[in-house]
Amino acid sequence: MPYNHQEIEAKWQKRWAKQKVGVVKEDGKQAEEALYHLVMFPYPSGAGLHVGHVESYTAVDILTRVARMQGRNVLFPIGYDAFGLPAENYAIKTGVHPAKTTDQAIENFHRQMQALGLSFDWSREISTADPSYYKWTQWLFLLFYQHDLAYRAKAPVNWCPSCNTVLANEQVVDGRCERCKTEVIQKELEQWFFRITKYADRLLAGLEKIDWPEKIKLMQRNWIGRSEGALVKFPLVGVSGQADSKHVVEVFTTRLDTIFGATFVVVSPELAKKWLDVGWQASAEVKAYIEKSLKGKMIERLARGGDKTGVDAGIRAVNPATGKEVPVWVADYVLGAYGTGAIMAVPAHDERDAEFAKKFKLPIVEVITPPEPPLKKGGNGGVSDVDGVFTDDGVLTHSGAFDGMPSAKARAEIAKKIGAQTKVQYRIRDWLVSRQRYWGAPIPIIWCETCGAQPVPEKELPVELPTDVDFKPTGESPLVDSKTFHKVKCPKCKKSARRESDTMDTFVDSSWYELRYCDPKNKKAFASEDALKYWCPVDLYVGGAEHAVLHLLYARFFSYALHDLGYLDFEEPFTKLRNQGLILGPDGEKMSKSRGNVVNPDEVVSEYGADALRMYEMFMGPLEDVKPWSTNGIVGLRRFLENVWKELQPGFVMAIPSPEREKETSLQKTIKKVTEDVEKMKFNTAISQLMAFVSQSGLRREKDADRQRVWETFIKLLAPFAPHLAEEVWSKLGHKTSIFEEHWPTFDPDLIKDDVVELAVQVNGKLRGTITVAPDLAEADAKERAQAQENVAKFLRIGISASAYVFHGDFLSRLVFA
Repeated sequence: MPYNHQEIEAKWQKRWAKQKVGVVKEDGKQAEEALYHLVMFPYPSGAGLHVGHVESYTAVDILTRVARMQGRNVLFPIGYDAFGLPAENYAIKTGVHPAKTTDQAIENFHRQMQALGLSFDWSREISTADPSYYKWTQWLFLLFYQHDLAYRAKAPVNWCPSCNTVLANEQVVDGRCERCKTEVIQKELEQWFFRITKYADRLLAGLEKIDWPEKIKLMQRNWIGRSEGALVKFPLVGVSGQADSKHVVEVFTTRLDTIFGATFVVVSPELAKKWLDVGWQASAEVKAYIEKSLKGKMIERLARGGDKTGVDAGIRAVNPATGKEVPVWVADYVLGAYGTGAIMAVPAHDERDAEFAKKFKLPIVEVITPPEPPLKKGGNGGVSDVDGVFTDDGVLTHSGAFDGMPSAKARAEIAKKIGAQTKVQYRIRDWLVSRQRYWGAPIPIIWCETCGAQPVPEKELPVELPTDVDFKPTGESPLVDSKTFHKVKCPKCKKSARRESDTMDTFVDSSWYELRYCDPKNKKAFASEDALKYWCPVDLYVGGAEHAVLHLLYARFFSYALHDLGYLDFEEPFTKLRNQGLILGPDGEKMSKSRGNVVNPDEVVSEYGADALRMYEMFMGPLEDVKPWSTNGIVGLRRFLENVWKELQPGFVMAIPSPEREKETSLQKTIKKVTEDVEKMKFNTAISQLMAFVSQSGLRREKDADRQRVWETFIKLLAPFAPHLAEEVWSKLGHKTSIFEEHWPTFDPDLIKDDVVELAVQVNGKLRGTITVAPDLAEADAKERAQAQENVAKFLRIGISASAYVFHGDFLSRLVFA
């Protein structure tokens, strides 16, 4: 009987859908046993699922299936991050409404995920583009607006003069519009913001309470960028003709102890542009540099490394600590969005400043030395062209009255002397949520000439996207020209008014979706209090590390804000986070259409089966590692499943031709290993254990009740990995109910112990013998037995101190002999 995966998998997927497998409800009696497992929901592109989706979804599906068999009530939902730029751009290109293409993509994603045997609670399936969902996105916006967490202000944006539209940073490539290749300029527009900076300190502190990868925590710490320092004013010379208190450059520094080594000042192109706007008469060269710099993306400017660019501004500033004039430069490695938009450059003690100083031959003055030994002094009063850059705290030198003072103390003393203002500063900025795009949730604000901005009344939500629009951007949101959209009256004075035409950043939609899953059909609230208390916070969240400082940070902000406003009884939304690694193409490169190395999951499922695909992706290596795809690898997993299938022939069950004790020990060890590895998300080693058990058991066809028990136990262990095959085998063994209604096997600690174990004995790191002993042999007896071995004793008789090691599984006993 051949293993027909297509027939078997279709059969059980149909049955699971009919039986609504995976659908859960809040059960007060099982609240302590409730778990919430979540994967980052996908953007439903026309290309369909990719193998990266399969990896993370399968991993969490395995954990969910095991937990349910262990008696836990597990919520495992799925939905779609359906708004966004790709669908809108496709609509502009084809003229097809994005709602239609998005619905088609969602239908395809749903089919593909069901074909993988994923046990989602399909009754909770959501789409962020559904008005029943974004009604509550709009409601949350208004909640934030009412509590001063949402506000409107001017902000610089990327502007394409050809397309007449604002572009997101991702749409700017090498300073040009990705669509028409026109050079992008910076403009200031009124924009909506969320006040995420209010939570900067708490978001930092909260990282200590959650089980997340350290690299993700570090990225968030760096993005928030809390720093303690001082604001220092450098009076300018060359603006009014002399230094004065009116014309100054204000800088923020965490290293005020290095100010005596500040040999120049650098201002960002953004700050220099503001100077131009208020009448600064800069040279043509400076103006050209500013204009060119403002066309680049911030992330590209930060990533430029040692390739520093800049221009002398032609003015001077006075170092308030030394009283000396220093040049002022404009350079794009200083960003207007961070700090004050200007820095004091100390090239002896900052690597970026050092690179800039060396390129433009600016002075380098050492003013901090290590406590011991002292740094070699440069000639000329500390002026040096040393290659090394000392960036740590130390002892001051060439700093006048502060020479010999430790850095920490000097910072406070210098601040007093020069009148610097101590301050805590953050790298993070408030979240700009306005988008001048069509395919997003409309911002629920009404503009009245008399009353100003007015929130849309809750009873009028959702504010739905109009359909009478031209998708092509014309300089404003496409919603501006909708006639139906703006037929509205002011909620306050009842006069004719207009709606806000901006839509929300799609990251707003995904910042609270885990809450909606708890109660997705609720029409009176984004989720009921009881449902939120039952399921939340999320116990395990799995997704890509690329969302570290966008989605994950924004979702944390939402959770903290809703906690403070009384809607949640927790602050952190995701208790435990894990990242899956990237799956590369067969050529070891990142998958892309241009390389022709994309692996289509549909084709793999058709040829090898969903169970083989699931097991292969879990067997490729540790979940978090980057791994290349190998067709030979999936062939091996398919062969393993076929071997298991072959054992199920009419009238036969599995047998293990080995002594009963050895057979039982092997089974119990497999239960223990698979259970522990799944808990640790070490799926590859769990599968290895299953394969080893089959290989070592010497399967053959015999009738025996105890062997039936062993076979059934093995199938239960295999079931979360290969659910379709397991269900089919289970039913053919005569069971009328699903294998996933069975209890997960538990191991007997007494049956795991071997009757005897062989211990390797090493002397000075080299194997010198083995001894066979009972597993519970005392250490003293082990020493005696080891020493009695002639070969061991011979090396121990050498006239030097020697060490012997006895290995027993994970236990290491160290024996020392003279």
